[in-house]
Amino acid sequence: MIGCFVTGTDTGVGKTLVSTGLLHALAPHHRRVVGMKPVAAGVVPWGEAWASEDAIALRSASTLAVAPELDNPVLLLDPLSPHIAAERAGVQIDIAAIVRSYQALAAQADAVVVEGAGGFHVPLTDTQTGADLAQALALPVVLVVGLRLGCLSHALLTAEAIRARGLVLVGWVANRVDPEMEAADENIAYLRARLGVPLLAEVPYQDLPDARSLVFELPGEWL
Repeated sequence: MIGCFVTGTDTGVGKTLVSTGLLHALAPHHRRVVGMKPVAAGVVPWGEAWASEDAIALRSASTLAVAPELDNPVLLLDPLSPHIAAERAGVQIDIAAIVRSYQALAAQADAVVVEGAGGFHVPLTDTQTGADLAQALALPVVLVVGLRLGCLSHALLTAEAIRARGLVLVGWVANRVDPEMEAADENIAYLRARLGVPLLAEVPYQDLPDARSLVFELPGEWL
C-alpha cells in the first residue's frame, strides 16, 4: 500500500490542490486510491449533512468511497486552529483514534494521500501538533511550498522539523500562489539545491485551480 502525508509551509499554500492532484496522478497506477483529511475545521453543506470543503475535494478525486469517519474522522464546525475549534466544540482530538481510522482506511486501499491541517506544527491540542500526528502515522512526507515572500525560511524550517521527527521527506511541490512574486524561479532553484529531495511538481498560478492539470514526477516506488 502506497501512502504519503501532505503538509505545507503554512495554511493556504495549496495542500488540497496538491493532494487531489496526487490522487489523480496515482489513479492510473493503483485501482483503489483514496484521500484522507484527518482533521478539518470549517464546514459547508454536503447533501443532508455537513462536510469539510477539503474532504469533499479529496473524495471527488478518490476512486474509492469510504465512510466519513474514516476519511475525515475529526470534523470541527469553526474555521479556526484545530485546538481552538475542538475546544469550542467540546471535543478532544485523539491522535491514536485518528491512526486507527487511517489503518482501517489503508486496509481497503492501494494508495492513500493524507492531507494535514495548516502547517506542520499546527496545534491539535494544548500539547500536541500536526507533527505528532505525522509522526504517529509514520508516512513519507510531501512538502507544499507556497511561493511568496518568506517561503525560503518557512520551507527550510519545515523540512528540518519533518526530519527531526524521524520522518522521510520524499519530495516537495512548488506552488506559485502569488502571481506578483519577484524572482520565483530563483527561489525554486535555491530550494532545489537546499532541500535535498526531488521537486515533484511546479504548480502554476491559476485563477481557477485544476488539480487534473498538475503534472507530477512521482517517486518510482509509487508506480
